[in-house]
Amino acid sequence: MAAGACAGLPLLRVAPNRLVSGESVSFFSLLQGPVWGLAALLAALLVLALTPPRRLGLWLTVAAATGLAVGLGGLAASHAIQAVSADMPFARTSLGSGLWLLWLLMGLVLADALQALRATGLVRLGVAMAALLPLALLLASGGADELSIMKEYANRSDEYWDAIARHVQIVVLALFLTLAMGLPLGWAAHRYARAGKAMFPVLNIIQTIPSIALFGLLMAPLAWLAASWPALGRAGISGVGLAPGVLALTLYSLLPVVRGTLAGLAQVPAAVTQAAQGLGFSPAQLFWQAQVPLALPVVLGGLRTASIQAVGLAAVTALIGAGGLGSLMFEGLFSSAQDLVLLGVVPIVVLGALVDGVFKLLIGLTRPATTPLEFAQ
Repeated sequence: MAAGACAGLPLLRVAPNRLVSGESVSFFSLLQGPVWGLAALLAALLVLALTPPRRLGLWLTVAAATGLAVGLGGLAASHAIQAVSADMPFARTSLGSGLWLLWLLMGLVLADALQALRATGLVRLGVAMAALLPLALLLASGGADELSIMKEYANRSDEYWDAIARHVQIVVLALFLTLAMGLPLGWAAHRYARAGKAMFPVLNIIQTIPSIALFGLLMAPLAWLAASWPALGRAGISGVGLAPGVLALTLYSLLPVVRGTLAGLAQVPAAVTQAAQGLGFSPAQLFWQAQVPLALPVVLGGLRTASIQAVGLAAVTALIGAGGLGSLMFEGLFSSAQDLVLLGVVPIVVLGALVDGVFKLLIGLTRPATTPLEFAQ
């Protein structure tokens, strides 16, 4: 597939200015000088993929995939500099679909090789740093400034960081409200079976409502509340902007959190409850000292799902004036500026990956090292 991406998809696209799509540049058309080293790494990966998986071969796969990922970034930045000339002073070099696909494939290759090696978290972090740190240094040094996406960033640098801050604000507020509502609802569903039977059909229906439709349903009631109680309007509650966006994300995030809380409490072994009661635990002690620690990894799993979902859906709130990275995405879509779209999309993907990594770490840390009976004693 990697060879097919190199041969059949454009690695880069070079245009004389921002308004035209430009011409495709394939990987094989750039084969000269140091680029042959990247071709050798690609060939090595193909050979390693056909050989039986052994420890040395897996480490060579990790090294080759890391080198290829970094080298492709350097190749794109170098060609962007060469594309600017006296004849095309406003040339734009965009990252092509072939490059994005190759980066995705390298990530999958690395994940698969590290899984086969049973690499520790520290080793995985080291490999991630080896792949990402050189690319980050390339960006920080200005070596990639001629890439079209970096030119879009230069035109909107202040707006860009404000958009990221706004996006994070939307997600954090939505998750705060989700926890405040979802954890008690999950406990109620566990404690009272009838409550769960009545609750989950409603939460399931909310999940089926398209996000834009849900925004529309919330706009009128919130606008009415702001008009009826001016204090709410002064507090920022209105039919457009932050309030309906946060409320919609909260409603979407409730189902995984409530289900995770219910599943976490339900999987606590009955033997733990009986042992704790035999030791004289009060109901509060039983809940906080026995049930919550054992349920926490599963609860965090539900919150992990809700958080990643919220990071992605927060982009759509820009359609109702909430701002965030979605405003850059939609501006790029409406003006047919692909690199501006990417400028909004890439941070969302990075934020989602960071949130996923943090929750994986928290879930690992909260898993009890002892058996349930030992924990209860």
